[in-house]
Amino acid sequence: MSTPTIHDSPKNVGWIEVIAGCMSSGKTEELIRRIRRAQIARQNVAIFKPKIDTRYSSDHIVSHSEARLLSTVVEDSSQILEIAKDAQVVGIDEGQFFDAGIIDVVEQLANQGKRVIIAGLDQDYRGKPFEPMPQLLAVAEYITKTLAICMVCGNPADRTQRTTASSERVLVGAKDSYEARCRRCFEPPKQ
Repeated sequence: MSTPTIHDSPKNVGWIEVIAGCMSSGKTEELIRRIRRAQIARQNVAIFKPKIDTRYSSDHIVSHSEARLLSTVVEDSSQILEIAKDAQVVGIDEGQFFDAGIIDVVEQLANQGKRVIIAGLDQDYRGKPFEPMPQLLAVAEYITKTLAICMVCGNPADRTQRTTASSERVLVGAKDSYEARCRRCFEPPKQ
């Protein structure tokens, strides 16, 4: 299902939008675009990112193209509920780095009548579902799957290839630690 437009947006009810995909597929860029449109519409917006995400900025969500928006850094998903109480639109980046409580948090926010937009990796570097994104996809009214370009063959890519030797599931790294790959060129780790 596509992003809601002014003509088909739900009335008098909240909802959840999930933007999912691999590294370098434009997830944060799309989140920033939607948040900026809400700001232009003079909606009260609250933007969040997990404390673990320090790649480009400690206090902004930042896309690979360097688009940025000031955000509130949280250690735990439960902090979002109190901080976002007056917001009409809630933006959350790097959803895969949040605890499992994020599912209940976004449900509560939507049940309060808020538009919740959350972006994150849907698969880890092994090509496996990256929790809690599958559960967020299941409860969302709107889902956008972004694709990158395979760095090997140029086909549409939906996998994240880790280019470093680490076997940690969460490895916050710069652009050179990962590259986008298509299904054919993706090489899962031999573990």
